[in-house]
Amino acid sequence: MKTFYHYVLKYREPVARDSKEELANKIYDDSSFPKRSKNYDEISSYIETSDIYYSLAVTFDELWDEYKNDKR
Repeated sequence: MKTFYHYVLKYREPVARDSKEELANKIYDDSSFPKRSKNYDEISSYIETSDIYYSLAVTFDELWDEYKNDKR
């Protein structure tokens, strides 16, 4: 299974049109993001304690559900 970081990159766009694309762009630009993690608690804690993701915590939860249900 891919890491969450690699999963979310499929949503990257040069100009974000929705919150999923905005989150993907921010994660891509964040050199401190836990890129190798597949652990919800680790990534969720990082998202919740980082100012750059303040308004995107709900979007993270939605994408995490998609990630966990993806069978690829």
